[in-house]
Amino acid sequence: MDTLALPIGLIAVGLVLMLAELFLPTNGILFGLGIGAEIVGVALSFQYGLPTGVITSLVVLVVMPLLVGAMLRIWPKTLIGRRMFLPGPDDDEAIANMPVHLELERLRGQYGRAVSALRPCGIVDFTGKRIDTMTSGELIEAGRWVRCVDIRTGHVIVREVPAPPDLGTMDTDVLGTPPA
Repeated sequence: MDTLALPIGLIAVGLVLMLAELFLPTNGILFGLGIGAEIVGVALSFQYGLPTGVITSLVVLVVMPLLVGAMLRIWPKTLIGRRMFLPGPDDDEAIANMPVHLELERLRGQYGRAVSALRPCGIVDFTGKRIDTMTSGELIEAGRWVRCVDIRTGHVIVREVPAPPDLGTMDTDVLGTPPA
């Protein structure tokens, strides 16, 4: 036998075994057998001369990383891969459910007074709590009344209002007086 059929066949069988590992749950046995077949195929190619062995080694060294990269991309999408990997939390949902952001959600719809000028970011006092806020782009002078209109990824968005409709028991002296 004067052809490279056996080494090339072993290399091809090794690739097929490694690809089969994606779809059959063998805990890496097929992958290990595939790597072994690759090594034996490359070693046998050196029997046909040094240039043949080197070329075969280089081809395998180029194809193997490409194959492993493709396997790592494809595997999580297969039935076995989906069972192996837990789905990650949705980023927006994870951020929204953080305790700090849940506390900020209580500010939605509440009125406060700007402690500093909002250009467009600044500090607003909501019933004794100073909160870092931002506007939708407009500038608001210190001492003006604002209302929380939205919470976006931990940012309190406020809009200027003429005055709150009913202050109830809120002590407006601690908030300061509006500018004349």
